[in-house]
Formats: sequence, C-alpha cells, structure tokens
Amino acid sequence: MSTTAGKKYPQVGQRGTGRRKQAIARVRVKTGSGLFFVNGRLIDQYFDGRQALVYEAKQPLAAADLGTRYDVLVKVEGGGKSGQAGAVKLGLARALSELNGDFETVMRAEGLMTRDARVKERKKYGLKRARKAFQFSKR
Repeated sequence: MSTTAGKKYPQVGQRGTGRRKQAIARVRVKTGSGLFFVNGRLIDQYFDGRQALVYEAKQPLAAADLGTRYDVLVKVEGGGKSGQAGAVKLGLARALSELNGDFETVMRAEGLMTRDARVKERKKYGLKRARKAFQFSKR
C-alpha cells in the first residue's frame, strides 16, 4: 500500500467518483483496519485538523455504521478544501453502495447519494461580477 502522494494506489477494492464545485475525488474502498488516506496523507493531516471537513468526508462510513472495517484511499484534485471534502463524501458513498446494495438505501435516506450541483456562476459582460453592477446614478 502506497502512502505517498506521487505514487499510484493499488488497483483493489470498490471505486467511486465524487464531484463538488471544481473538486474531483477518486475513492477506493477495501477491507482493512480503518485507515483513511487522502492524497497519501492521513485525513486529519490533509484537512489541517479542520474537524468539520473530516466529519463531512467520513459521513458515509458513519451512516452505514461501518466504523473501522474498511480502508479508504482517496485521490482528490481541484477546488478548495471544502469542495474536496464534499467530493470525498459523494465518492465514498458511491463506492460503499457498490460494495453492498443495502448501503445504497441507507445513503439515499441520509441524502449522501445526491450530487450538489451548485457551482460558481459565470461573470457577465458589462458587470463587475456575476450579478454586481456598476453604481447607477440617475442625476
């Protein structure tokens, strides 16, 4: 098992892909002792100890009540840490539902199988940002 970011993860276990904003996470789940690696680092180190993001990424494991029965290997790129945590959550939920069909009903009930489609709105011409206009003066 590789734990460095530059090396490829072994081609074992169930796969799931998750996306959120600009982030894309490729998740692998295999039976093990509960290790959770993101880009070759432990999940707590990767998300800089931000427990809200760690909790969000691990939500599918908690929903299925799996605890430490599976090892999770994630390669995530793009976006910021918050979007990456959301991408990991969706990818993990998809991988677990492929692993066991019973998990899918649990994940759907918790709302973990739905892709969050909210992305940044594009800037329009003639405006400062997507919706902010220049100041208008009638007189």
